[in-house]
Amino acid sequence: MADRRAEAIHALTRNLGHDFRDAGLLEQALTHASVGEGAERDARGRPFLDNQRLEFLGDRVLGLLVADTLMRDFPEADEGDMSARLHALVDKAACARVADRLQVGPAMRLSPGEAKQGGRRREGVLGDAMEAILAAVWLDGGIEAARKVFDTAWRAEFAANPKKALTNPKSALQEWALGQGRALPTYRIVERTGSDHAPTFTVEASVAGYPPLTAQGRSRQDAEKAAATALLQREGVI
Repeated sequence: MADRRAEAIHALTRNLGHDFRDAGLLEQALTHASVGEGAERDARGRPFLDNQRLEFLGDRVLGLLVADTLMRDFPEADEGDMSARLHALVDKAACARVADRLQVGPAMRLSPGEAKQGGRRREGVLGDAMEAILAAVWLDGGIEAARKVFDTAWRAEFAANPKKALTNPKSALQEWALGQGRALPTYRIVERTGSDHAPTFTVEASVAGYPPLTAQGRSRQDAEKAAATALLQREGVI
């Protein structure tokens, strides 16, 4: 098992195109919070480091790199158009798609329970890890190293000409449902997995007369927004 993960980390490093001077940064970026289950120190008494702090930084690094690229590549776009494009390029779904292409999942360090529940394929887990990896590259090699990884990793997302993201997908779904003469959408928690420290919610969104749809998020609210967005996309509204 350890050998397989080592091979996965090697493949990921090759896909990233960045050789880490501090391998510990990559290891931290790949360590899900479920491994520590809220512990402050590991088995050797050292401070336990998961990828949550790196994710925080990576979210800001990603936003900066996307905004900079949009400024250069879309000189005629106004602020509203660039903002919509930015949100679509930095959202959790986009980060998870990038992580999947780079083969982040097999390299991740998860608790046995999280791994058994499919954590290596979860959108939220992959998206968070991708942001943490970008932060790790930034800390290890600086902004140019992060930009190099970003330019390669997000190329397909830019080429896909992403649709505008919604500021409030639940309100948009409500307006659409009422416009179809339907009752207000309903949301139901289907499943809650993971530890108390790092839960994952699966929520089902329903509009009368249409098949329900489920999505996941790190909180109930995030999962409801994701389900609302996915339902609107499926019905061709966005």
